[in-house]
Amino acid sequence: MEDYTQQLPDEDNLYEHFAFTVDKGQTPLRIDKYLMNFVENATRNKIQAAAKNGSVFVNDVPVKSNYKVKPNDKIRVLFTHPPHENLLVGEDIPIDVVYEDDELLVVNKPAGMVVHPGHGNYSGTLINALIHIFDNLPNNSSERPGLVHRIDKDTSGLLVVAKTEQAMTHLSLQFAEKSSEREYVAIVWGNVEEDEGTIQGNIGRHPKNRLQNTVFLDDEADKGKPAVTHYKVLERLGYVTLVSCKLETGRTHQIRVHMKHIGHTLFNDERYGGEKILKGTTFTKYKQFVENCFKALPRQALHAKTLGFKHPKTGEFLKFDTVIPEDMQLCIEKWRGYTKHQEL
Repeated sequence: MEDYTQQLPDEDNLYEHFAFTVDKGQTPLRIDKYLMNFVENATRNKIQAAAKNGSVFVNDVPVKSNYKVKPNDKIRVLFTHPPHENLLVGEDIPIDVVYEDDELLVVNKPAGMVVHPGHGNYSGTLINALIHIFDNLPNNSSERPGLVHRIDKDTSGLLVVAKTEQAMTHLSLQFAEKSSEREYVAIVWGNVEEDEGTIQGNIGRHPKNRLQNTVFLDDEADKGKPAVTHYKVLERLGYVTLVSCKLETGRTHQIRVHMKHIGHTLFNDERYGGEKILKGTTFTKYKQFVENCFKALPRQALHAKTLGFKHPKTGEFLKFDTVIPEDMQLCIEKWRGYTKHQEL
């Protein structure tokens, strides 16, 4: 999916909100159903209304919602208003600042907070909070103020934010050159057999569900970008395992995709199937126990625990660490209690 910010040079003064090229292997499918897999938070009614208004184009021709998409079709969704994510408004939202100086700040983001405005999330984001506090944050290459990197909405943990152009350039380069350090903790389904290991596999968009990413190997490797995750077992908890993951690269959903790829989907990761009971017994009591764990931790079990980088001005290597948040800690305690009382 591509989001465009520029105004399109056409007589109707329209703005492009989404653009897709249909995959070569796509079977014929109504465009309203197809777009539901591509546009997060879009309902079929909204897509049908957009098509009725003449806002959905295929190969530059407006189509109705019953149009059947074909391989290599170029789909564009156009509206008369610019994308909401371009209309940034400061909001008085409390944020947990772990460190701050003239060049940068480090924030401990809670689960549930979106990092930057996007489709379906136009307020309440970290950027809305930042631009309320700071004037003239430098834009990154995607025109997002202050953002050097991002973490998913339902992932908690540490982010560095640049306050100057120099800091933005310097820090972005460290992330690109893999000299920054990032360690996450995750609860994953299953008993991870090896005490530690490395997962390598190019990551790209899933060909059938564009809200997911997947691993592409061998002949298909060029469909994704190189990704490397180093994992280490911290604690074995029977049907789940507590692991540490260190990122060498920073692909979207990298840990979620890589751990699923080796058969250990993140606990309660709804987008990747981790909200189902993937390991364990068929006993009703066990099912109830897992449901209680899901209630205690109503999100994917992932926390960006440590972050390290060179200060853009002083050159000093700074390292920050956070405690595992309460919801995740409660889930870990529940599994500890369960494994103590069960013969697995």
